[in-house]
Amino acid sequence: MKRLLFSLLLITGVVVTGNPSFADEGMWLFNAFPNGKLKATYGFELSQPWLDHVRLSSVRFPGGSGSFVSADGLVFTNHHVGARCVQELSKTGGTDYMKNGFYARTQAEEAKCPNMELLVLQSMEDVTAKVNEALQPGMSTADGAKAQRAAQTNIEKECVATTGLRCDVVTLYSGGMYHLYRYKTYSDIRLVFAPEFQMAFFGGDADNFTYPRYDLDITFFRIYENNKPATVKEFLRWDKAGIREGDPIFVSGHPGSTGRWLTGAQLSFLRETDYPWKLDMYKQRIAALKDFSKLSPENARIAREAIFGLENSQKATIGYNSGLLNKDEMQAKAEEESKLRESVLSSAKLETELGDPWSAIATAMSTERKIWTAYQFIEKRGGLRRDIGEVARDLVRLAAEKPKPNSERLREYRDTALKTLEQDFFSDAPVYPELETVQLATYLKIAREQLTGENARLANLLLDGKNPDQRAKELIAGTRLFDVAYRRKLYDGGQAAIEASDDKLIAFMRQLDPEARRIRKIYDNEVDAVEKMEGAKIARLKFSQGGLNVPPDATFTLRLSYGAVKSYTENHAKVAPFTTIGGAYEYAAKSRQMPDHLLPVSWDTTRKQLNPRVPLNFVSTADIIGGNSGSPVINKDAEVVGIIFDGNIQSLPWRFYFEDVQGRAVAVDARGIQEALRSIYKATPLADELLNGHVMPEILMNVGK
Repeated sequence: MKRLLFSLLLITGVVVTGNPSFADEGMWLFNAFPNGKLKATYGFELSQPWLDHVRLSSVRFPGGSGSFVSADGLVFTNHHVGARCVQELSKTGGTDYMKNGFYARTQAEEAKCPNMELLVLQSMEDVTAKVNEALQPGMSTADGAKAQRAAQTNIEKECVATTGLRCDVVTLYSGGMYHLYRYKTYSDIRLVFAPEFQMAFFGGDADNFTYPRYDLDITFFRIYENNKPATVKEFLRWDKAGIREGDPIFVSGHPGSTGRWLTGAQLSFLRETDYPWKLDMYKQRIAALKDFSKLSPENARIAREAIFGLENSQKATIGYNSGLLNKDEMQAKAEEESKLRESVLSSAKLETELGDPWSAIATAMSTERKIWTAYQFIEKRGGLRRDIGEVARDLVRLAAEKPKPNSERLREYRDTALKTLEQDFFSDAPVYPELETVQLATYLKIAREQLTGENARLANLLLDGKNPDQRAKELIAGTRLFDVAYRRKLYDGGQAAIEASDDKLIAFMRQLDPEARRIRKIYDNEVDAVEKMEGAKIARLKFSQGGLNVPPDATFTLRLSYGAVKSYTENHAKVAPFTTIGGAYEYAAKSRQMPDHLLPVSWDTTRKQLNPRVPLNFVSTADIIGGNSGSPVINKDAEVVGIIFDGNIQSLPWRFYFEDVQGRAVAVDARGIQEALRSIYKATPLADELLNGHVMPEILMNVGK
């Protein structure tokens, strides 16, 4: 298999060559889009107004992507990206919108999400020079990284003061470049439409990251301002003609993380330490949640989203790791790295300026291996996210961090991050003690198994002489953090309130925090700082002569990819680029023994009203990764032709290298969305809004009430 190598690089007279990159490779910055490359492949360029229009029409969701699709604040994304809101709006003993779907026939019925913040990128600015001004001669790596973090925080604070926008300094090219991203934020987000989970994830985990697919993985929301639908100038119009094989397409979204710029030592760390640990965690947590789900239908309902997220992450990680296990690809990367190292050794000037960044990073990886278990369980809390323990940790840390000067705080508690944290703290989203208990018990069980030897004292600190189940029950039963008013009391009361609290979960985090900070300091100074400072040196080698002709790794910031609708061959058979609505019924009929392959009742009862030839899903060569879920797929006229919801299994190694022989991005076709809305869900007003670009009169009823 051919692979990506960096294009011709001239480094002080040394030529570093590699295989040519694939035509469609690249998650490109909007302010550095390769129009020349696009024209050479597809025969046209994108204008600056086109790029600005698409950027302002793109929306960042928590963990995913989306876009405006009407002038009246309508946005859409994947069902699995919006599932948290759908789950939180479902009621215990009441309507299960995950199971039954949701459709607001009037704007008065649009349901407000308890806790969702959406971002739209307004502008970007290169602030590399400002960040690097903080570096002083003779600074250690740790001190240099600390100074850069402080500079980033100060730049962000000044930006907020002058613009009123959310401002984030983004690290690009492994620390070789820093850009300031300015976002408009929206926090009043209301659910408009969601299909049944059964159709949004048709085929279940067995079909995840496969193709052909037959999914309607979509959800529509509306953004409100001042209790009225937001009026937006920039939105993506809906394509009415449809696409065909060979047509060029674009994907505007927020890819989460790639590792194409990583060194061999960093890749080895992922393969040998990071991924095996994560896979073991996923396996045990999924098993525990499935056992919990078997106890009652209600348990199954409240655990559904968590299980889906863990299974998705588990399968993705297996796919990512398959790229690292590909000996040919890893050998090619090793050869590329060797050539770069030789280019430094052959130049006395470069060797004096750069030293040996690869060895420095290898030493950092050795340090990370030594602290890995303690760091993961004490500082990172075993990978737990969005649980009541995270609220407790943030309250304890914020009480200590807020009195400090803004530039001296941990980055996640800087002033510009507080609005988002406050929204999480004071959200009225439902929290389930029984689910929190089983998740905490599972974390403690695995921690007890892995925190051994010199880390055994940390296990004792977590368990306090009890078994994991007892400890989890004690902590969850003894916390009042399920009460939003109590969270606010602690937040407003600061350090004094935290120190005086007898809440068991707060006390637990108070006790844990000194150890967590100690381990965090080692990681920040001896691992993260080295990766950024030394990685920046390698990055400069790679693009000093070539400019931005190679895109940076993904950072969950807005990027533009392009490609074409294209079939591929697997197991000596051609895989057609499109599936159809009729194909979904045929596939379901062949797989009726599998519960995840049953179509919802709504699809069964409306089959005769549907056009079976309408495309439902399609594949393309657009370069994507996790975080691109919900990204609009658009044609060269910036019209929506689909929405990304997955990649096939062959695309997962794209995390480390790109190939378009078999790897494909998977999308829901815009035509299938229209057909389903009109013929199955009777959501004609919504379908009309997409085609017309604004709300039609029939749903302008009781707005704001």
